[in-house]
Amino acid sequence: MTLDFEGGSVANVITPVQTEVSKKEGENVTLSCSYSSASTLQWYRQYPGSFLMLILQSSGKVIQTSDEHLSGKLNVDKNRVDLEIPFSTVKSSAVYFCALQTTVTGNQTLLYKNLTA
Repeated sequence: MTLDFEGGSVANVITPVQTEVSKKEGENVTLSCSYSSASTLQWYRQYPGSFLMLILQSSGKVIQTSDEHLSGKLNVDKNRVDLEIPFSTVKSSAVYFCALQTTVTGNQTLLYKNLTA
């Protein structure tokens, strides 16, 4: 199984720590991106419905979508954001994206509906 991921940015810089990660099925996977400055960070997956989570840089609070087996972690000291995929499966194989700003088109207010929760 191979997982590829890329960083996307608008004004600031975000880059993947590794551009490709290969693991055996059932192993834990951590994807990481380093960023220069951000107020929010997001993770996406390549296929439709790909928004995975929003992480608030100021608090480190992770707002996650329905894929509850994934987790996110913010390391403010290292300006790094991690996406953790426990017990990976063939279904986990995809291209993953980290971003500093929303890159999804459509009704973006839905992405932020739980910010105050």
